Amino acid sequence: MMTHPAAERVIPVLFEDEDCVVFDKPPGLLVIPTPRGESRTLVALADRQFSKEHLYPAHRLDRDTSGVILFAKGKNNQHKLMALFKERRVKKDYIAFVHGRIRPVQGDIRVPVKDHYSRRFKPFAPAIGALTHYCVVDYHNDFTVVDVRPATGRTNQVRIHFSEIGHPLVGEDVYALRKDFVLRFRRTALHAARLEWPLLSTGKTQAVASPLPRDMAEFLKNNP
Repeated sequence: MMTHPAAERVIPVLFEDEDCVVFDKPPGLLVIPTPRGESRTLVALADRQFSKEHLYPAHRLDRDTSGVILFAKGKNNQHKLMALFKERRVKKDYIAFVHGRIRPVQGDIRVPVKDHYSRRFKPFAPAIGALTHYCVVDYHNDFTVVDVRPATGRTNQVRIHFSEIGHPLVGEDVYALRKDFVLRFRRTALHAARLEWPLLSTGKTQAVASPLPRDMAEFLKNNP
């Protein structure tokens, strides 16, 4: 019997304790199934990898986005971890490549964002306030490397915010208002680089980091 390649894939674990597991998500992988019913998801792979545990995602990352993602061991811990996100006690840092030379070198983006449900089913529903902090890491010829910290957690917030200020992410094919950029990338150039949260067991602050994935590192090398 032929085995699906996804069944054999091992997702790197960055941290684990009695309450949670932190994975280093590769790009191109869904976290949970969509209504289409895709079987190749991070949830499915995590279940195979931790067959004796019941793992549940505490937050989401886009299919294209790579990096740190937190899973809870058991439903009760999932509710607790999700509450930390809702209370803004979790710090999330991303590395993004955005088109152009963004100015000023650091700042805040405050643009209301509709949640996923409203965008899909309630087109006239009001958008919700959203805030993203950013700081320039490096300038390249046609793009900028930016450290991003979203203060709120709206769906696709980072992608929407940078598109709104005229600097869409490299590889953006949904929210960019123009499509004639010189640079091309096979996915949205966004990496969840760091996550910091209080451990459920002790309350002690735990930080976990993920290195820049190979495709983004190669893009940097090839585009000085």
